[in-house]
Amino acid sequence: MQIKQNISLKPYNTFGVDVKTKFFSEYNSVEELKILLQNDTVRNNRLLHIGGGSNLLFLTDFDGIILHSKINTIDIVEQDMFSVLLRVGSGVTWDDFVAYCVKKNYYGIENLSLIPGEVGASAVQNIGAYGVEVKDVIEKVEFIEIESIKFNSFSNKECRYSYRKSIFKEKFKGKTIITHVYFRLKKEPTYVLDYAHLKEAVLKNGEINLTNVRKTVIEIRESKLPDPKKLGNAGSFFMNPIIPKSQFDELSLSYPSMPHYPVSESEVKVPAGWLIEQCDLKGKRFEKVAIYEKQALVIVNLGGATGENIATVASLVQITVKKRFGIDLVPEVNFID
Repeated sequence: MQIKQNISLKPYNTFGVDVKTKFFSEYNSVEELKILLQNDTVRNNRLLHIGGGSNLLFLTDFDGIILHSKINTIDIVEQDMFSVLLRVGSGVTWDDFVAYCVKKNYYGIENLSLIPGEVGASAVQNIGAYGVEVKDVIEKVEFIEIESIKFNSFSNKECRYSYRKSIFKEKFKGKTIITHVYFRLKKEPTYVLDYAHLKEAVLKNGEINLTNVRKTVIEIRESKLPDPKKLGNAGSFFMNPIIPKSQFDELSLSYPSMPHYPVSESEVKVPAGWLIEQCDLKGKRFEKVAIYEKQALVIVNLGGATGENIATVASLVQITVKKRFGIDLVPEVNFID
């Protein structure tokens, strides 16, 4: 554990933006994190904690210290015939954890295969895909309060999860560092395959089992989303907007084929990618930045783009969608300046 200076953040953000941070440090345990948080360099500088960098857009060099978890443990807390409770370190790569669970025949997160990032960030973002959100299996989250350096934990209910939101992303943003997440997974076969044509796609790979569900989800994601190692991106750049049903009813008169998903009796979720595609932005290039040709929800770095370049394109997308549909697109990506 050491504090390094003038470190490139290119390996730590999936957009591949080439910026630097004034200070950088990694820790391997809760004890090391507590020691770091008492260090003068940490106490006297702006602090940012990152995971896999899959939801970050650095607009400029970071004038402060960045911390990154290397807590990579997976421990069984308790288990019975029906379920298992796992305590997982915040630094574990999310997809490695999914692969581990599939291998162990633990059910619940296979639909979240290949989502980039780390376990700690999954609990902040409430990641989701194909009808499953991580909140469905989180039982407890442990964290350190940055100011007091006290160890604390929240139950699932206390985390206040909703669509791509949690208390860590709102009220406690920048005030806590997650160290471990507890996941309650099932041992009996339980699948969520009613999202779009997922079940049909799984059956093409053979029988319905954990291995084939994971394999199918990976195939679908790879067919739509670019590999960040080859083409810088943060996956879905915008959240799917939730709009009043009255607004949807009015829009559907002009766009009868508009896809939608009921959220409540008064609200409807509309795919952001569909909105962007209707604005003829899919595949459009802007010098070093582009809207991905296979998925309009993804903004890609074609090579050498700055954070500002990417932010400018994102703003253009928001303005265009707002003008045509009257809907505000909210970035899923965090802008860091």
